[in-house]
This record gives sequence, C-alpha cells and structure tokens, in this order.
Amino acid sequence: LQSPFKLHESLQALIEREITHARAGKSARIIAKLNALVDPATIENLYRASNSGVRIDLIVRGVCALRPGLPGVSENIQVRSIVGRFLEHSRVFWFENAGRAQLYLASADWMERNFFRRVEVAFPIATPKLKARIRKDLERYLADTSNAWLLQSDGSYRRASGSAHDAQAQLLEAYSAVARPPE
Repeated sequence: LQSPFKLHESLQALIEREITHARAGKSARIIAKLNALVDPATIENLYRASNSGVRIDLIVRGVCALRPGLPGVSENIQVRSIVGRFLEHSRVFWFENAGRAQLYLASADWMERNFFRRVEVAFPIATPKLKARIRKDLERYLADTSNAWLLQSDGSYRRASGSAHDAQAQLLEAYSAVARPPE
C-alpha cells in the first residue's frame, strides 16, 4: 500500500472492514503502533469503529489527536505512549479480520502529510511464524507498565500501573541471543 496513491484509502477500507465484522458479531480488533495519529478522517473512522464494538489498542509514541474513553465516542479505544530506552520508529498495523488477521509494517504515521504529501509504504506480513512473533511483541507493548503512559479522555497522560513489565527489556532479552554472532 503506497502513498500518496492508495495508503489512506486502503487504511480506511481496513477499518471499515473491522466495523462490518463487529456489527456481524465476528471478532474485530485493531492494534496499531506508530509515532503520530492526527489524520482527521482516520480518527473519525476509528471513533466509528469503537462505536461499532471494535476493540482498538493504539501505541502512539508522540502526538495523538484522538481522545480515548469518551462516552459514546471512543469507549473501546485505549492509547498508550511508551518512552523507554529505545527511540522507536516502527509502525505496525494489525487488523483481526474475523480471525484471519492481516498485519502490515509501514513507514507512515497516520498523518495527512504521510498519506498525501510523501512517498510511504505499508507492506503485509504473510508468514505465520513472523505474524505470531510480531503479535507477541505487540502484546508485550500493550502490557508494559514500566515505560507506558495512558492517554486520558481530557488529553492528559497517566502512568500505567501494575506489576513491573518492561516491554523493551523483554524484547532486548528475547532477541539478543538471536543477534549475537557465533563464537
């Protein structure tokens, strides 16, 4: 999916498909990890998805114009920002698709400039083993309580609470053995 041609349109269609699944009583969920979310059309469609019963978990490191937890607007949306040891730039888009999940890695944040004024790309990950690994990594981020801040409906952030869980430390430990050269 490439911008400025198809990325925005395709993303809106993927959100719409989750809405259709939710309304039909099928599994519907969106998980997105990105650096910024400010595109008005995308935010409006995420609100529509929330109101249709789609569970939405957003990991947005930087600016986020969406407001989670607003009654009748975004009750099914949670937004967290994770600022830890690593300055991350990965963008990951997970769509549950009624149990036939689709996963994309991307260069684009959900911003008008990325959708319409830059060349960006989102590409699918189809290999089951890679999809499972990336999904596990996303779940680590969603469980983080060490570096996570939860966006409140008023625009303020509250530090995540719970037993200590540091997603970045877990990822470093899990994948450091893979990165070591053989002796």
